[in-house]
Amino acid sequence: MDEIALHDEPLRKNFQMDDHIYKKLELVGTSKTSSDDAIRNALKKASETIHDISWFEVIEHRGDVKDGEVVHFQVTIKAGFHIHK
Repeated sequence: MDEIALHDEPLRKNFQMDDHIYKKLELVGTSKTSSDDAIRNALKKASETIHDISWFEVIEHRGDVKDGEVVHFQVTIKAGFHIHK
């Protein structure tokens, strides 16, 4: 396992950090149940064609309201995946 420097301790001479490239894409998930399910629906569907999705961030929460009740959740996320060399 590679070591990292603590305070003034130098890095090991053979320490090397690999280059990683990621792509971010914007997805909109929907659900009649919850915003969590909307996120899961978006990631599940995207994972059918996009491999190695490793993280997401929520950009926007929206919803439809009818008679004072939330009837539909819509969540916009950005998901990141690793681009292989």
